[in-house]
Amino acid sequence: MATHPAGPSRQGPSRLVPPAWLTAGLRPASTPVPWAAVARASVTLSAPLAAGLAAGQPAYGALVSMGALSGVIGDTADSYRMRIFNIAVPQLFGALGVTLGTLVFGHGWAAVAALTLVALVSGMISSIGAVASVSGLLLLLNAVVGAGLPMPGPWWKAPLLLTLGGLLVLALTLLGWPLRRAAPERTAVAAAYRAVAALYEAAGSDTYDAQRQAVTASLNQSYDLVLARRAREHGRAPTQVRLLAQLNVLIPLVEAAPAAHLRARRHGPVHPSVPAAVRDLAAAVEEGRTGSPRLELPDPERPSEKAVDHALRHAADVVHEADPDPYNVDDRLGRPAALRVRVRRTARAVLFSGASWRYGLRLALCIGLAQALVSLIPVPRSYWVALTVTFVMKPDFGSVFSRAVLRALGTALGLVLAALVLSEVPRGWWDIPVMMLLAALIPAFSAKGYVFQTAAITPVILLLSDLLNHQGFGLVLPRLYDSLIGCAIALVAGYLLWPESWHARIGDRLADAVADTAAYVALAFAPTGAPRRGAATAGTESRPGPGAETGTGTGATMAGGDRGARLRARRALYRDLSTVRSEFQRALTEPPPTGTRASAWWPLVVAVERIVDATTAARIRVDHGAPPPDPAEVAAVERELREFAEGLRSSETLVEVRSDLPGDENGVLAPLRHEVRAARAIAGPDLG
Repeated sequence: MATHPAGPSRQGPSRLVPPAWLTAGLRPASTPVPWAAVARASVTLSAPLAAGLAAGQPAYGALVSMGALSGVIGDTADSYRMRIFNIAVPQLFGALGVTLGTLVFGHGWAAVAALTLVALVSGMISSIGAVASVSGLLLLLNAVVGAGLPMPGPWWKAPLLLTLGGLLVLALTLLGWPLRRAAPERTAVAAAYRAVAALYEAAGSDTYDAQRQAVTASLNQSYDLVLARRAREHGRAPTQVRLLAQLNVLIPLVEAAPAAHLRARRHGPVHPSVPAAVRDLAAAVEEGRTGSPRLELPDPERPSEKAVDHALRHAADVVHEADPDPYNVDDRLGRPAALRVRVRRTARAVLFSGASWRYGLRLALCIGLAQALVSLIPVPRSYWVALTVTFVMKPDFGSVFSRAVLRALGTALGLVLAALVLSEVPRGWWDIPVMMLLAALIPAFSAKGYVFQTAAITPVILLLSDLLNHQGFGLVLPRLYDSLIGCAIALVAGYLLWPESWHARIGDRLADAVADTAAYVALAFAPTGAPRRGAATAGTESRPGPGAETGTGTGATMAGGDRGARLRARRALYRDLSTVRSEFQRALTEPPPTGTRASAWWPLVVAVERIVDATTAARIRVDHGAPPPDPAEVAAVERELREFAEGLRSSETLVEVRSDLPGDENGVLAPLRHEVRAARAIAGPDLG
């Protein structure tokens, strides 16, 4: 039976409504305004202009402000150490980009060839990770600017000024480091505890799945922050050792949650003292409170209640401990792999990955067309066409199609504001207060969505460009035409000409997750230390994935049935599923047919997450007194999941598959078999 997304309602008169992929981008996100970032952007973009005007070199001030703009856009991390990487590393690539662009300025087809090659490299390195993505973006953006705008000589002056702007942002960002050294990490760990408290409150209800996803996201963020500064040696960083210990003891509570959810569906909600105790632990983490914990919990009766009680009391002991033993703190749950391993994986991902080459070639084709077009047709200050292509084609910013439309809308809104500034505000010292206001809008609007970020950045770039080329109001309409041309190039050469854009096999990543889930089921019930079939090959060495970034890929850890390996495998699997969910959410913003196919496959993402939860719940119940399952039952579930994964890889259409999984209906695996049957009823191989 084919599965199709729900169609439009037939009740009432039909009316024209905007498509979902467009309305989703136009709806501002309900996020708080980052006031510190607002103040930082206002100062770092306006102060260089004031210094340039005072020195009689406004162009120099404009270049420093351009570098500061790159730093403001890249300042997205919470940890101070990660901010150094997020701001400083991309600035180096940006300096290299503007140097290359300056060297080919005014050289016609040589500039076209150079920027096309830079675009290929930029696109390929963008697949490595978040910092590499921003670095690739600045490499190409600054190369385009250097090739399109006259820069002050000699050749080294422009990259130096741009780098100074980025360093100014970094310096202001790090002002609070001495006073708030571990504050971002401590806040993140406390937030993870609060998310787990909300998870227990949601146990047994329809909101449990959504809250479990919030817990996964919070744990991912916490481990990324804490392990960026992880401590390996005794006495090296006691604060980080303590935070890592507090984060690790949260994992048993997360593991016990699926069992508590199953128990709550049968016997009523979790006792309110449990989430209250977890929230008290969150406050203790945030305040650095130590001492003897006081827990008032009901006496546990069932295995799931014993699991929660044991995990909560252990977490309370560790949270309130002043000096945890650093040798007893396991940082392998999210620890990055060894440097040589990461270098090997990165090089392989860039040089031998089909996705890396496809994106690099797509971006190179679009940039080459943009530069060739403006070389054949005299367009004044034509660098804006390639800038538009670069922003639209970023793969980790969302759908190319919807981003092209939203970019055009955001640019139009930004140009309206830019027209008012360029026509009414005289050039000179009046630029300073105007820049203070416009720069403050960038971080405030960026948190609301792509179209709002574009609307905020556009007038800032135009004002800085005017200080370099002195075109005034004449910049406005050409920039609108350039933006429309760039969006059209991205849509045609970067989207429509590539079948994978509108006919993507979005089930491949999900099939990988199902295969890893099968290995996790085998690991969860394997005898301690016993290797399981398929465990050594189901992970990061055979294919890239989120686990490759942290060194905790499922296949790398599924070597036996010990509890540590199971915990690391489960963390890696949930991180992988979180990435799969993000991939599907991106696909949902695509126009048909990709968007409609993603909506049809979406229930499978939830089904796989529930299978992982059911596996964990069964393991927890066994650990606390329930009879273990028959190995034949475990093997049958594992085999069914592997067949399920192969079916997803080979199927374009979702069809219902009736699955017969015999076993003890009163045993611990009964809920797991139910979830597997439910998933198989959604989809299987289309053999007809």
